[in-house]
Amino acid sequence: MRIPRPRLRAMAATAGATALASAALVATPLSGGASAAPAAGRQVKPVPAVAGHQLVRAVGSPLSTEQCQAKWKIACYGPLQYRQAYHLDPLYKAGITGKGRTIVIVDSFGSPTIQHDLDVYSKQFGIPSSTVQVVKWGNVPAWDPKNADMTGWAGESTLDVEMAHAMAPDAKIVLVETAVAETEGVTGFPEMMSAEKYLIDRGVGDVITQSFGATENTFPGFDKGDFSSLKDLRYAFKAAAAHDVTVLASSGDGGATDSTADGSGYYPERVNSWPSSDPLVTSIGGTQLHLDDKGNRLSPESVYNDNGAGGGGQSHVFARPSFQNGVRGVVGDRRGTPDISMAAAVNGGAWVYSSYDPTAVGWDVSGGTSEASPLFSGIVALADQAAGRRIGNLNEALYSLYKDEGYKPSSGLVDVNDGTNNSYAGVTGYTAVNGYDMATGLGTIDAARFVPALARESRHH
Repeated sequence: MRIPRPRLRAMAATAGATALASAALVATPLSGGASAAPAAGRQVKPVPAVAGHQLVRAVGSPLSTEQCQAKWKIACYGPLQYRQAYHLDPLYKAGITGKGRTIVIVDSFGSPTIQHDLDVYSKQFGIPSSTVQVVKWGNVPAWDPKNADMTGWAGESTLDVEMAHAMAPDAKIVLVETAVAETEGVTGFPEMMSAEKYLIDRGVGDVITQSFGATENTFPGFDKGDFSSLKDLRYAFKAAAAHDVTVLASSGDGGATDSTADGSGYYPERVNSWPSSDPLVTSIGGTQLHLDDKGNRLSPESVYNDNGAGGGGQSHVFARPSFQNGVRGVVGDRRGTPDISMAAAVNGGAWVYSSYDPTAVGWDVSGGTSEASPLFSGIVALADQAAGRRIGNLNEALYSLYKDEGYKPSSGLVDVNDGTNNSYAGVTGYTAVNGYDMATGLGTIDAARFVPALARESRHH
């Protein structure tokens, strides 16, 4: 078993100014909080999955897409472009901004500068900032900017917070910082799941986004057909279902494969990762946007496949859930991922501001399905506000919407079918074709239509 790892694939570290984050709210775990988790298992040193792919340094402010393409041969996008691309402005004009809704983000160690960084990010793009409530779960170690594990997760935390805020500017954000280094057994997951359940049980959060995962094959007992070490960790998701809290997870960045237990390579065959593969979770895959500087689409979205590829495929742990019966011809008798996709490509990455590392303060370009999941968490917050209640588990409503309306404009679902694929690391993946596929799931969204359609469809489930 390996550490649940952030899905961040690449970033360009740059230079700027530093500051400290606002004071954190410290939550104390209940004594029996992790009792459902396995006690013993293979010990693995926590290793974040940040690719360390530096594209550029010393950029004091974001460049335009045209400038990025000329200088680094990649596209780079800001939140105003995403808003145009995903057709969000009509929702904002109607007052659907995520107000009254709370997004919970779970990351190991967090970032000591998260509030300052969100403030700088928001000011740069003319978006009102938001207060990030930080919950420290367990004995979170003191911040050490020279610790690669910590800086990796800080990058993930920053990306998660800024992307969620970009989509739902008035939603509240709770960042849960867990102390992965302190865990035993299945490294990191017991604290993450216990923290989530603690907040769910206390009514905190309408949607939870998880930009981490571990290959199903790496869980103790998997090779013997014993999936208990994984299934014993599902207590947070069961609590979420009971309280109508939506749970999202990044589908991964290894295409149809994923990392081995030591994090040094990939499986040579098709595998899947948890929690994305869990039927109680909505799996968020990755696409590549093709936009101009104003956010207008130059061509339809493709499958994310650069410096990583959008995760997708069949679970080896979970059978096909009933909500996927309509796509049984694609997923077979197994749970298939992803369910839906958002922007994740590095060539088309997001501008992110960070100052947690004093040697690399400023603007980065980041990608990966760890971008896609928080982007979609913002969409869920908008749908919750539009519905006037928590939508909860999205999967029944998502697939019913697809079955009933398909890709009619009224559904807000947008097919990704350009023939690109998520083959990666020598493992043949899946191709984006008409309808559901295991490259991008149901495709992507036109938010102005999708948000009210999801709110409407969820009333029947």
